[in-house]
Amino acid sequence: MALRLEGKVAVVTGAGSGFGEGIAARFAEEGARVVVNDIDAAAAERVAGAIRGRGGAALAVVADVAADAGWSRIVADTRAAYGRLDICVNNAGWTHRNKPMLEVTEAEFERVYAVNVRSIYLSAKHCIPQFRSQGRGCFVQIASTAGVRPRPGLTVYNSSKAAVINMAKSMAAEFGPENIRVNCVNPVFSPQTALSADFAGGAVTDEAKRRFLATIPLGRFSTPLDVANACLYLASDEADLVSGVCIEVDGARCV
Repeated sequence: MALRLEGKVAVVTGAGSGFGEGIAARFAEEGARVVVNDIDAAAAERVAGAIRGRGGAALAVVADVAADAGWSRIVADTRAAYGRLDICVNNAGWTHRNKPMLEVTEAEFERVYAVNVRSIYLSAKHCIPQFRSQGRGCFVQIASTAGVRPRPGLTVYNSSKAAVINMAKSMAAEFGPENIRVNCVNPVFSPQTALSADFAGGAVTDEAKRRFLATIPLGRFSTPLDVANACLYLASDEADLVSGVCIEVDGARCV
């Protein structure tokens, strides 16, 4: 059976841990050459090294996705290493701690929107010219169930993920005539991500897990593999007519 991403080059941001690591590893298994981006150099190289150790192709690129210079570096290094770019997975994200909206500081607000929303704009600014030169391209934006069914305590974060979803839909309509697809994956809470304690508002205790699980009809959390498999479908040619959609990987939490 042919590998589903054979010959494709994929950038995965925030790939030094959690969902991003799972996406990078799964894409490499399916034949993609993967650019592992993270702001943490040791984490990015660890993930890229693990992929290479399994026989895959991976390059670590350390860059801040909230900065224009960061995206310039990501795309330039990708082109230098692999000569093309087919897929951009915007996975990097940030949150303020779970707390009342009026306790969120201006600095926290700015950082959430810089990492979660500005990065999407900057990825388009730098990736779309490359996609245009190749005649096609694909974005997969990692948003959140919080952008669809928000709850108190993460109001600023929730709104940023709603912005990601809306921007993805608008991008899909705007760039579709150029054969550029844009989709979202909305994971539910996972204790396997670095931000889980902030989402929970403290330590991810057994009681906190029970509270989250009570909202998920299928009765389990999302895993990096769950999210990676959804991204794999959207990034593959199997989804060639799929654009402007959001796939909730949430065990029916948003129903």
